[in-house]
Amino acid sequence: MSIPSWVWGQSVMWALAHIYLWARLVRGTTPSRSRARRVGTVLAVVLAAFIPASLITPFFVDIAVSRWIAWPSNIWYGLAVYLLILLILTEPVRLAAAFIGKRRAKARAETPDSARRAFLARSIAVTAGAAATGIVGYGMATALSPPRLDRVTVRLRRGGPLAAGLRIALVGDIHLGPMLGRAHTQRIVDMINGTGADLVAIVGDLVDGTVEQLASAAAPLRGLRSRHGTFFVTGNHEYLSGATEWIEELRELGIRPLQNERVELPALDLAGVNDVTGARQDDGPDYERALGDRDPACPVILLAHQPIQVNEAMRHGVDLQLSGHTHGGQMMPLNLLTSWAQPTLAGYERFGDTQLYVTKGAGFWGPPVRVGAPPDITIVELAI
Repeated sequence: MSIPSWVWGQSVMWALAHIYLWARLVRGTTPSRSRARRVGTVLAVVLAAFIPASLITPFFVDIAVSRWIAWPSNIWYGLAVYLLILLILTEPVRLAAAFIGKRRAKARAETPDSARRAFLARSIAVTAGAAATGIVGYGMATALSPPRLDRVTVRLRRGGPLAAGLRIALVGDIHLGPMLGRAHTQRIVDMINGTGADLVAIVGDLVDGTVEQLASAAAPLRGLRSRHGTFFVTGNHEYLSGATEWIEELRELGIRPLQNERVELPALDLAGVNDVTGARQDDGPDYERALGDRDPACPVILLAHQPIQVNEAMRHGVDLQLSGHTHGGQMMPLNLLTSWAQPTLAGYERFGDTQLYVTKGAGFWGPPVRVGAPPDITIVELAI
C-alpha cells in the first residue's frame, strides 16, 4: 500500500511546528549549552518523529504493532496542538515584554535583563503545558466515553403515513484502527440495537486499515438488528483502506452498501452515493444513477459521507441528506478550520427544500481527544 501525499504533507508541517515548540519550550527556557538544553533538544527531535511515525507505520506493520506507536504519538499529537495554540496566543505578551525590556534597558544604558526574559519564558511554558494537559485530559475522557445518544425529529415535505414515525439510527466516523477496535464496535452495536431503530445508516469512515488488519474489529457489525436492515456508504478513509475489499466484507456481515444506488422501502426511497474522494479511484459519486428515474411523489433520503454533497442533493430533489465526516470539529478551536470546508459541522440545517443532518461521529481520528464535540449516535425520527 502506497503512502498518500497528505501523510508527507502533515509530516513536514509537524516538523516545522516542532521547531517552534523547541524554540519556546527549550531554547527560551534553558541556558545555552546547558545539559537541560541538550536533553530538551533530543526530546524535541524524538517527539517530532512521533507523529509522522503514527501516520506512516499503519501502512507497513501489523495493527497490533502500530497500536504501540499510535497511542503515545497521538496523545502527543493532541498535546502539541494545544501547546501550539496556547503559545501562539501568548506571543503578544512575550513580544510586548521584550519591547518594554529593551526600552527600559536603553533608557538606563543597560543590557536587557536576560534573567527576567527567561523567567517570563518559563512561566509561559509552564502555564501553557498545564493548560494543554488539562484540556487533553478532558478531551480524552470525552472521546473514549460511550457515544451520546441524540434524538431528532425531521419533518418531510412529502410522503404518506408509512413514513411517519420511521426511526433511522445514524452513525458514522467509527474509525476502527490501531486505537479503536472490536470492543468499540460492540459498544456501538449494543447501543443501536437498544434503540429498536427501523433502519441503520452508517455514513462512512468506518475503518482506518485493511480488511486483513481489521476484519475481526468489524465483525460485531453482523449483530446489528433493525426492521429494514443496515446500509453503508463509503467515506474518504475507506479509499485509503481498500474500499473494494471493505464493500465485500460488509456484504458478508449482512450490511447493504449503497454504491450510487437506491432501494425502495415501504415508506420512502433510500439512496446512497460514494464519497467525493472516490473519484480519484474512478469510484466517485454518481447522483443521477442513484437518484434519477424515481417516483417524484415518494420522499427520498440520501446517505452521503460529506455534508458538502448537499449541493448536489438539492439539485436532485432530495428531501433529507444524512452525513458525517466533520466529527463536529473534534477539537475546538480547530472546528473553525473545518467549518470553512463544509456547510454544516453538526446537527440540522436546511438548504432550500433539502434538509441536512450531520452526526459528530462515534469515534475519532488522530488524537484520542474531543473538545466541544462529544461522540454521538443519532436516532432520526421522521414526521410528515
